[in-house]
Parts: sequence; structure tokens; C-alpha cells
Amino acid sequence: MQKENVPATKRPLLIIDFGSQYSMLIARRIRELEVYCEVLPASTNLQSITSLDPIGIILSGGPASVYEENAPLTSLELLESSIPILGICYGMQLIVHQLGGSVYPSKAREYGKAQLSKTTNKSILFEGIPKEMQVWMSHGDKVETLPKGFNIIAETNNSPFAATSNNNNKFGIQFHPEVVHTPVGKQILENFVFKICKASRNWSADQFIQESIKKIRDQVGHNQVICGLSGGVDSAVAASLVHRAIGNKLTCIFVDNGLLRKYEAAQIIKTFKETMEIPLVHVEAGNSFLAKLTGVTDPEQKRKIIGNEFINVFEQEATKLGNSKFLVQGTTYPDVIESMADDNGTGAVIKSHHNVGGLPDNMNLGLVEPVRNLFKDEVRLVGQALGLPEHIVWRQPFPGPGLAIRILGEITLQKLQTLRDADLVVTEEIEKANLTRKIWQSFAVLTSSKTVGVMGDDRTYENVVAIRSVSSEDAMTADWSRLPYEVLETISSRIINEVPNVNRVVYDITSKPPGTIEWE
Repeated sequence: MQKENVPATKRPLLIIDFGSQYSMLIARRIRELEVYCEVLPASTNLQSITSLDPIGIILSGGPASVYEENAPLTSLELLESSIPILGICYGMQLIVHQLGGSVYPSKAREYGKAQLSKTTNKSILFEGIPKEMQVWMSHGDKVETLPKGFNIIAETNNSPFAATSNNNNKFGIQFHPEVVHTPVGKQILENFVFKICKASRNWSADQFIQESIKKIRDQVGHNQVICGLSGGVDSAVAASLVHRAIGNKLTCIFVDNGLLRKYEAAQIIKTFKETMEIPLVHVEAGNSFLAKLTGVTDPEQKRKIIGNEFINVFEQEATKLGNSKFLVQGTTYPDVIESMADDNGTGAVIKSHHNVGGLPDNMNLGLVEPVRNLFKDEVRLVGQALGLPEHIVWRQPFPGPGLAIRILGEITLQKLQTLRDADLVVTEEIEKANLTRKIWQSFAVLTSSKTVGVMGDDRTYENVVAIRSVSSEDAMTADWSRLPYEVLETISSRIINEVPNVNRVVYDITSKPPGTIEWE
């Protein structure tokens, strides 16, 4: 959500971002509660913060240490104000450090699940929460002494100051309530938002649609606009929002980059023509994409090449369509946060997404990204509110770079064929087991490994295919899916028997973090 969209009657809850990979995940949790929030960089000055008249403030985590030189801090006046403040991880350490307590490097980094114990029943933050609870830790520093007036409200074996408060107005928690690995996290945030900040429910998909339509009209004016349509829910919702705003000034362009799944191009064109009343241009550009990817093995280079070539194609088509001035993309916040460091430069680039970090600097088209600040589940809510068909709204996510980042190493036509065949088996068996809506994403990966096998009494030395299936709510965190053994067995058997050049199938049981959903 952007500041310019805020009606005058809305008082936001602010999230101050200190470079955490999860800052926008905190925002997502708050919006789940139908409460309006904004994310501001840590460099935002006190006047800008107070001018928004926030109902409360959350200080995010971050990779820095508060005792280091040039560590990002906040205004001491803000910490001493009457505004309710919740510090998470680095945010807690910042409150302690700036108000006179002490923070030092921990002898052992605490990362992963921990058991938290309440030390009092009088804290509003933990109201209605069991005395013992599982939480998710991710920190290398620890609080040694508390500022004057602060008390311990919860502890773990490794963190005696795991949660602290000052008269139920300022709070610090060492763990991350925003991730799914903290089951009580949503309740903790809900207590802070409603019982401490006294927030009202003021965010909804319908409100977002109305605000987005106005913003799109203000941005593009009377200009012609093109939309990069992938067939997924993100670009479909983005196209629908822009179409509502400017009508026939929008033309959608579907680029077949040669990196799609089996039968996907035909399915996308058929679905689009049957369900959406927007002009569609189909561009077959597989040869140009594959030519530029020849010999490339580095995943970041793959993403940037694909991003540049997408823009080249779109700009060529824009000229044919009467020199359109804007390009609509279905960029969502997980794309952004993994591609770019935060405004302070304190965040880390995880991987460049083709439509964010992969975009060329010399673009001739202005970008329109209506769902840039939304998570996938929010995009789906907006899609439902827009009346899009269920099969579009609930289509599994598919990365913009396509199969290029599911083939480890160089991309070749033979590897693409192998992966398409293997991936089709995964899709078919997941659908047969009625698991499609129960998991976030499932797909095959063609690894760069080969192994020895025995097929028909002969020795083989062929490729290894990995199966990846994850459960998630937002793509910022994910857990590997516990697929039934019989489903995995059928997938493995079919791939080895039906897909040439494969003699081994493995299953990826890595969560995010520490892994990412995609392999590259």
C-alpha cells in the first residue's frame, strides 16, 4: 500500500523496515486483520512518521547489530512517545539499546524453533496465549540488561529476555511472530493491533480495487498501455485492474519465450479468450530467448537475460500498437523483496526476478504494477472480488523465467523436453490425488547431476530429476509438502518409465528458509 492511496480518515499502523526479509510479511499479517498499514524505511525522519498520525508502530528485524557503527536506528523521541511500539528481533534490540539497556553478541546464534515460556499473565501482548508456546528465532545478538522501567514477560532457554514490555505501551520480542513457524504469532500481532493500538478494520479487497483504479488513471492518463500476460493470477489481476481503469486503451501481450511447460501456451490463449474481453497479441519468441541463453549457466545471468529480452519484445510490440507508453506487470511483493535491497541498503538480494532485478536500465516504457505491494493470497482475494474465474485465481504460481530456473546449468532443447515431460507427470499425479488446492506449488527440477542405474539389465548413466512441493501462505516462508508415499512412488515410477534420459528421482524436503522455493 502506498501513502498516496490513504483516505484522510485512515490512521495507519506503520512498519519501520530495518532491512528484514520479512518486513512486508509483517504488513501482510496486519492486512490479514483488515487493518491499513504502511512500510517505511528506517531512514524516515520523525516528522514524516508523526505526520501520518499512526495508531502504532512495529520495528522490524534486520541483519545489522545495534552496537555497530552506522547501525540503523530510530528517533529517541519516537521511542519515548506515547505511540504504542512493538520491536521484533532487531527492533527489540534497538529499543533496548537506545533506551539505555545493553545488547551483545551471543555465544551461540539462535536460529529455528524455540520453546517460549510466559513469565507473567499480566501482559496484554500475550493475552489468551498458552504459558508455553513454539516460536521462531533468528538472531546472533542477545539482550543482556533491560532499560529502566522494562520487565521480562517471556523467556526461552537461550534468551532470558525473549520478550519485554514497559507499562503495556512499548514491547520487544526476540522471536518472529510474522512467520508461520510461530503458530501463536498471529494472535500476538492481533493483540498488539486491536488491544494495544485500538485499531479498527479498514482494509479490504474492494477498497484496494477502488484505490488502484484511481491510481492507475492518474498514472497513465490517456495513453495506450500494454500488459505482459503470463497466464498466472498475478498478471491476470493486474490486467483486470488496468482494464477497469482505462478500458480499451489496454492491450495484452502473451510472449511464448520457449520456456513454458508442456501445452501451456495453448492453454493460456484458450483460457484468456474464453474468460477475458481484452485484446490479446500472441508473440512466439522462443528462438530469440533461447539464442541469448546459449551457454549461460549462472542463474542470476539467466534471470537478467530473460528480463531484458521480455522488455525488448514488449517495446517492439508497443511500437506496432501505436507507440504505447506504459507496460503493466503482475509484479508482487515477494518478487520485489527477493530481488532488491531495501531503501537503507541493509537488506540482501536473494535472487533477481525477471520483472524486477532483471529489467534493463534504458527502458522506454513506464511501469504500471498494480499488485506490487500484495502477497499471493491478497492477489487472489482481489481476483475473486474482480470476478475472475476460479481456475485463474487458484492457478499454481509459475516463475516468470519459466523452466530456465528449473534446469540447473545450460539450457538446451533436449533438457527442456526432458523437464517438460517430467513436470507434466508431477502435475497430472498431483491433480489425480486432489492435492492441487492443498499445496502451494509442485514441480520438477532437472538437476545437473547424473547417476548410475540399471534398466533392462543394462547399466545407465542418466539425469536426476528432483521433485519440489511446498505448502505456503505467502511464498515468503514455505514448508515442504508431506505428499503421500504412494503419490511419490507413482510420480517416480512414471518419470523413470516415460521420460527418456532419466534414471533417478529424488524429493526435496527443504523448507524456506533456509532454501528458496525455486532451485535457482
